[in-house]
Amino acid sequence: MGLVGLLTLGLLGLSLVSLGFGAAPLTWGEVLGGLLGTGHEEHRLIVQQIRLPRVLLGWLLGASLGMSGAALQGLLRNPLAEPGLLGISASAGLGAVLALYFGLTAVSIWSLPAAAMAGALLATLLLYALTRGGASNLTLILAGVALSSLAGALTSLALNLAPNPASVQDIVLWLLGSIADRSLADVRLVLPFVAVGLALLLAAAPSLTLLTLGEAEATSLGVHLPRLRGLVITGSALAVGACVSVTGTIGFVGLVVPHLLRGLVGHRPGRLLVPSALGGALLVLAADLAIRLLDTPQQLMLGVVTALVGAPFFLALVLKSRRAIP
Repeated sequence: MGLVGLLTLGLLGLSLVSLGFGAAPLTWGEVLGGLLGTGHEEHRLIVQQIRLPRVLLGWLLGASLGMSGAALQGLLRNPLAEPGLLGISASAGLGAVLALYFGLTAVSIWSLPAAAMAGALLATLLLYALTRGGASNLTLILAGVALSSLAGALTSLALNLAPNPASVQDIVLWLLGSIADRSLADVRLVLPFVAVGLALLLAAAPSLTLLTLGEAEATSLGVHLPRLRGLVITGSALAVGACVSVTGTIGFVGLVVPHLLRGLVGHRPGRLLVPSALGGALLVLAADLAIRLLDTPQQLMLGVVTALVGAPFFLALVLKSRRAIP
């Protein structure tokens, strides 16, 4: 069985464990009965209304972060790249923070995801304008860092000027990131954007593999670099931006997963996309399950756990890269 098959089996198994684990533990038979609608009504409500949205969002979020990270690392030919590098996650987070700050969520429940995706879209348009002009990868990285810094500064300003402590708490909790207490309506909202975004990234797979030969060689073989950059940036913005709109910012998944799997696919960026999507979903579900297993006074947030795992991993990669430089 290949890598994709093993990751798929692992993801399905962990999903069943996640569906059965909680304040009211369920057996695998009860979980399947709840999913198929043949079990007890209470089990159906627990599985379909509470735990299934959490698992599905874990799939969508992990797949978006994992595949986007692999695509960005292939595009920039930099193993330290990840979706947050281009400012997409930070800009989506800023949009959602502004919706919370101005109380738009009291007007419509759709204002939060709409504002988050608007922030991601704005960042995408700015970056896409650079790709159309044939900007270098260094220019894209610097533009992404600038966008992330600006979004972070504006988010801090919103926190500083928040009218009351309740608003600050809502913003901070959202920024910490979580897939808990979400509904199937959230899943239906992000699914079309994630599907289109992942499709765009997959369309870039052949060109990403050719890009390993160098930009000049890839161009001579028919790779259109501005189009390739547009596919990767737009696909990442749609997938990651949509997920951030309902889960908050989750970091480092797009960094850790592609790095762990790259050697298993022969260091070919095009072949890394699908395994990274499955591995990302697996990591998000594993982190979410670990949160529920830990006995803490207050439940940890998903973004905190991924940062605790990812930050040391990132530092290790930086040190490894420095040692590799003669």
